[in-house]
Amino acid sequence: MTLLHRARKAVQRLGLDVNRFPECSHDYRAVQLLRHSGADVVLDVGANRGQYGLGLRRFGYRGRIVSFEPLRAAFEALRSRADADPLWTALPHALGDRRATVTLNVAGNNGLSSSVLPMLSRHAEACPDSRYVGRQEAEQYRLDDLWPQLAGPDDRVFVKLDVQGYEEAVLRGAEDLARRCCGLQLEASCVPLYEGGPLLHEVMDTAQRRYGLTLMAVVPGFTDRRTGQMLQCDAVFLREPATRSGPTGTRD
Repeated sequence: MTLLHRARKAVQRLGLDVNRFPECSHDYRAVQLLRHSGADVVLDVGANRGQYGLGLRRFGYRGRIVSFEPLRAAFEALRSRADADPLWTALPHALGDRRATVTLNVAGNNGLSSSVLPMLSRHAEACPDSRYVGRQEAEQYRLDDLWPQLAGPDDRVFVKLDVQGYEEAVLRGAEDLARRCCGLQLEASCVPLYEGGPLLHEVMDTAQRRYGLTLMAVVPGFTDRRTGQMLQCDAVFLREPATRSGPTGTRD
């Protein structure tokens, strides 16, 4: 029995586990995929407090990050983190298919499950802390309209969406970008969790058929602890083959 196996068996008796680092980290794998795609700009839509951006930085991504977060409390925490990084920009915008003022339903789990869409009972029952506790208004923009201000014509842009069922609306406002981006990461529901939100097979069909992207990874997400069923996951797509003639924004 190896030392790792002995260590794992010892800590498992305490309800913990030991895995090989950093290969076990989803953020490490995300940076590997960014390096493979040649991405030098990441658009982080639905950034909350900047957890995704922090993970990318931790494992070596050194390109630009533009994060969008419309909830006020979460945006203040995000802006504080971004202000300390000269290549990280935080914007307090919601994104969708048209310019408008929208009402956001604020979730009780630090805003992580907040959405423009109504939450279905399946979600609330699996995670009671995620129930909506309030509402906020936000200014919504089309990503295609903002893109010229965020990236240059030669930049390789990777788009990450975490918008709780609002993916189709965001993509309708980003058709030009989605057809040209080097990669796309979408949170997808395996079962209906938000009223009108797309399911995993629909998200995969959109990315592969409409935008010509290749599925590269599926990242486990929100799971119903009562049953063990995974309710949400992230699907990561890249445009293959990747062009590597320009800067990658990552450190080897």
